[in-house]
Amino acid sequence: MTIVIGLIALGILVFFHEGGHFIAARLCKVDVEAFSIGMGPVLVHKKIGSVDYRLSLLPFGGYCAMKGENDFKDALESGSPVISNDKSTFYGCHPFKRLLIAFAGPFVNLLLGFLFFTAIAGIGYDYYTAGTKVTMADEKYENIRSTAHEAGLESGDVILSLNGKKVEDFSQIAEYIAFHSDEDISVEVLRNEEKLTYNVHVLLDKDTGAGKIGIISDSDSLKKNHYGASSPCQALIMGAGETWNIASWTFKSFGLLFKGINYTKALSGPVRISSIMGDTVKRGYKEGFSIGTVSTLQILAIISISLFFTNILPLPVLDGGLILFALIEWISRRKIKPKVLLYIQYGGIVILVMLMLFAFFCDFMFFFNK
Repeated sequence: MTIVIGLIALGILVFFHEGGHFIAARLCKVDVEAFSIGMGPVLVHKKIGSVDYRLSLLPFGGYCAMKGENDFKDALESGSPVISNDKSTFYGCHPFKRLLIAFAGPFVNLLLGFLFFTAIAGIGYDYYTAGTKVTMADEKYENIRSTAHEAGLESGDVILSLNGKKVEDFSQIAEYIAFHSDEDISVEVLRNEEKLTYNVHVLLDKDTGAGKIGIISDSDSLKKNHYGASSPCQALIMGAGETWNIASWTFKSFGLLFKGINYTKALSGPVRISSIMGDTVKRGYKEGFSIGTVSTLQILAIISISLFFTNILPLPVLDGGLILFALIEWISRRKIKPKVLLYIQYGGIVILVMLMLFAFFCDFMFFFNK
């Protein structure tokens, strides 16, 4: 049931993504032939104007089928060296319009992330976290390396700032360290009423992809933090700031793929993502309606922003590939030949299938070893 809830939540994000393509296509006067809520076999449909609106069996996402998406295949079959110039088709419209249509889907995901974070700030929320007094992890657990301890920190130190940025609770410490793996950071602490500063190297946790310095929170410093509902203007600013933080972390995460991380633990495929989302929703609403709403919006925002970056990767069958080809045509003022597009499309499908199989393999290994 948890995975089903997660798949539905993920489907909502995909649905809005396709809605972005739909709106952009209509604004660019490219004909949309079909727009479906859900995937798979069509249950009911109704044609309004030139668009066939559908409700499909599987409630996971949807699709926006535009006129002329397969014109390069038709051109090859008819022996034509160029694709149709029909302005109402996807490949016949101006490259800039095609770029806008392709970018609109990922952009909606980024916008949703911003709106969700803004809504969280507008609602207000409570969360529990420890204070900034820390204990060295190598004193509590065996076979744990603590670069903080090696640098000179001691159990009982109160962390005041990281690279000059003040911290007020342990969650801020953990977040900052997680985002600065494989870097040296300046850690200011308070010890016996004396302020001391140490240079600490942040290790990369290859199982999670996050940074760590080998500290744990003081169990006696647990406290409740309350953030009241912000004004609309403040909520927008906070939403933008949180969106930027998650976007920066997501972008940096791509670099971690080449640092020897444990892929089966650090990477999440659709099954594991759905499981995480479903579990977050269930646990949140068990704690109360407000907590459930905030935690659900938060996980939806994080996944939605991740979808933005995933979809703008320059792979042929993703939106990023379409954006790249549109840019090439726009700059060169020459259409890409149908045969080239066909080969690129097939190559992209092979790459995407391999990536999906690898993602499912990572999910399988995670649940198998759990």
